[in-house]
Amino acid sequence: MKIEILGTGCAKCQKLEELVREVINTSGVEADIVKIKDIKQIMTYGVMTTPGLVIDGQVKIAGKMPTADQIESWIKG
Repeated sequence: MKIEILGTGCAKCQKLEELVREVINTSGVEADIVKIKDIKQIMTYGVMTTPGLVIDGQVKIAGKMPTADQIESWIKG
């Protein structure tokens, strides 16, 4: 599984990365977590506001913080 965190480095983007890593660690799912900071690359996903979360190439959320439960459902779904 590939998880991409879209964000230029703002506090919410950093918090999203921490939350994703926490959920991955507790769920036992193996995943490659990649942080994408380049705005041009972020825009290729159609994301205009950060933070954004992409799982296996599919944008799950953009512009707001998901809950730990949402992230867990996406990675296990």
